[in-house]
Amino acid sequence: MQVRPLLVKFFERAAFYGGTALRILYGLDRFSEDLDFSLLRPMPDFSLGRYSQALERELAAFGFEVRVEQKGKAVATAVQSAFLKADTANELLVIQAGEPIRRQIPAGQVTRIKIEVDTAPPPGFATENKFLLQPIPFSVRSYRLPDLFAGKMHAVLCRRWKNRVKGRDWYDLIWYCAHHPELHLAHLEQRMRQSGHWNGTASLSPDSFHDLLAGSIGRLDVDQARREVLPFVRNPEALAVWSREFFLDVVRRIRFV
Repeated sequence: MQVRPLLVKFFERAAFYGGTALRILYGLDRFSEDLDFSLLRPMPDFSLGRYSQALERELAAFGFEVRVEQKGKAVATAVQSAFLKADTANELLVIQAGEPIRRQIPAGQVTRIKIEVDTAPPPGFATENKFLLQPIPFSVRSYRLPDLFAGKMHAVLCRRWKNRVKGRDWYDLIWYCAHHPELHLAHLEQRMRQSGHWNGTASLSPDSFHDLLAGSIGRLDVDQARREVLPFVRNPEALAVWSREFFLDVVRRIRFV
C-alpha cells in the first residue's frame, strides 16, 4: 500500500509528541487516549481539516470505517482539534478481537480518538525520526526525549485541568526519571514563558525549577492523582507507593541538558 502524499507532507511540518508518542515510540507502560502533534514552527494558516479525507482513505485501506470530525472551539486557541469516530463493534471485527470481548460492547457504541495539533509551538526543541514496522514499515517524526520530558514537566508545573489533578502526568514523571531522566531545561523555560508561568529576564535555573517542582508536589492531592491514572495502568500495585515523600525522592534523579 502506498502512503498518501498529503499525510507524508504532514510530517514534513509536524512532529508526534505527548503520552501516546511516548507509549508507541519509546515504551511508556501505560495506556493513552489522544494523538498529539506539534508543528515544527508557528503556522497561523495551518488547517487540520485539510488532512481529513486523506486520513479517512488511509484508514479505509486497512479496513477501518472511520470519519474525521473537526472540533470547533468557543474560544480561539493555537491548538486545533479533531475526532476520529468509528463503530466500536465493527472495528473489533477488523482487528479480529475475540468473541468474549465483542460481547461486552453495546450495539452502536462509538470509539472516539482525539487528535490535537499545536500550531504555535514554543521554540528550542529537537526532533528525530523513529521507525515502526506495523501495520507497514514507516517513519514518524517525533520530539526527542529531553524535549518530550520538558513538555511533561510543563504539564506537571502549570496544567490546570478542570480543577483536578491529572495523575497521568505524575505517572509519566516517574517513568522519565526511571528510564530517561534528561530534561531540556531551556525548552521548558520557553514553554513556561509562552504560557505566562515564567517571566522576567532571568533564565529558569535548576534551583528555580526544583523550587517550583517542590511546590507542586507539596500541593499534590496524591489520592486524586492515583484514582485518575488507575484506568490507564496495567499494574495498580505500582501506585501504592505514591506519596509526596516518594515524589520528592523521584525528582532528585532529573538531569539537565
